[in-house]
Amino acid sequence: MKIMILNGSPRKNWNTAMMLKSAQKGAESAGAETEYIDLYDLSFAGCRSCLACKRKGAQRCHCFWKDDLSPVIDRIFGADALIIGSPIYLGDVTSQVHALLERLRFSALSYDDYANYFTGKVNVGVILTMNADKSTYDSWYKAKMEEYLRGFQILNGSMEIYPSCDTLQVNDYTKFNMAGFDEQHKKDMRESRFPEDLEMAFRMGERLGKEEKA
Repeated sequence: MKIMILNGSPRKNWNTAMMLKSAQKGAESAGAETEYIDLYDLSFAGCRSCLACKRKGAQRCHCFWKDDLSPVIDRIFGADALIIGSPIYLGDVTSQVHALLERLRFSALSYDDYANYFTGKVNVGVILTMNADKSTYDSWYKAKMEEYLRGFQILNGSMEIYPSCDTLQVNDYTKFNMAGFDEQHKKDMRESRFPEDLEMAFRMGERLGKEEKA
């Protein structure tokens, strides 16, 4: 089993990364081989509309643009599972996740009949982290995220989404103009709830590490 793990956050050691590294441990505990990538370390943008992937006789499910993301897309199509994490900024996933999904989907889309060129199966786990509490996520973000993330159906596998809510933003709120947040509440949630989130991420990785490719 090969699992790609992609961090769509610019922060390499905070909430999203911690969740993804817990998922990585879960996948490895199930015997899976993992590859962890920080998307913000890569140089790439969204689709350039070069249409090289639509040329007659061109390799399918391959992005021809020569940058850091194209080989990652190849490895996603060749994996058994993908675990991707993103913080929610301004009610949405990060621009890096948008760019990745845009190029992943377009390289597998037929412009003859709008069918899917990809015939394999890659199961997907998505981890979302946010300052918003669970009720806000359920009321405002959940439906939007589920709709957008359906784009990963291009990979023909199962998909699960886990939201980690009401996260701690910084260690010391007194250093920032962030009076709109209750520092003590955030720290209490970090102590009481975030360990449960890390365990759920571990279990996600463990499940995906055990699932067989069809």
